[in-house]
Amino acid sequence: MPKISVEIPQHIIDDVSQHVGDDGKFVNFSDAVRTALRKMLDQLDEIDRRQGRLKEEGEE
Repeated sequence: MPKISVEIPQHIIDDVSQHVGDDGKFVNFSDAVRTALRKMLDQLDEIDRRQGRLKEEGEE
């Protein structure tokens, strides 16, 4: 899996870190970022689908 480097404001890191670890929703910070990106992409796909900018599966 490729590694990337991004700049993230400290307050966002602090907020995400509260949800990481044994008692959190995510195993580690990377898992939280991947999950957030997937959710954002799913939401953008849904918006595009509603606006007719995204073809449904099986369409050409």
